[in-house]
Amino acid sequence: MSVQERKQRERVSRERLIVATARELAEQQGWDAVTTRRLAERIEYSQPVLYSHFRGKREIIGAVALQGASEMAVAMRAATAAADGPRARVAALARAYLAFAERHPAVYDALFQLDGGLAYAQEDTPEPLKDGFAAMLECLSEVAGDGVHPGLFTETFWASLHGLATLTRAGRLPPEDTERRTELLVDRLTML
Repeated sequence: MSVQERKQRERVSRERLIVATARELAEQQGWDAVTTRRLAERIEYSQPVLYSHFRGKREIIGAVALQGASEMAVAMRAATAAADGPRARVAALARAYLAFAERHPAVYDALFQLDGGLAYAQEDTPEPLKDGFAAMLECLSEVAGDGVHPGLFTETFWASLHGLATLTRAGRLPPEDTERRTELLVDRLTML
């Protein structure tokens, strides 16, 4: 292995460490606790090293969001693959989405609440974000209905899930009714 290959491998490793540490800190204490100073202390590198990877917190949030989008897509695909029939797949998708949002609130915030400098629904949208949407579209396009654009249907279903996730987490909706809300959403929007 050449010196340049080793340096590149070390750079990638440091970048992963920064993202993992930011994510861990955000999950434990919230995004306000994630500062370059605290990250530098935790990973035992200087702040200039952090800035050689990311221009600031916004880019770190974006990196956590991209990682989270990939993980969420995997979780949704795994859930829908294990389900039998269109309605069961849609219900599994909804449950997987809501479970991810509940288990990883800081990552969910990085994806959908905070400014990570990422473009959504545009030509330059990063692939992990496109893939997260594609994971929903793959499942929902089969139940969108005649004359309904599958992408528009997926956006509407996603917006409904996002509302359930954020309102439940904020204490605006009682968590004990999450399953009933999910079933209602699946039944009404899919009309299966």
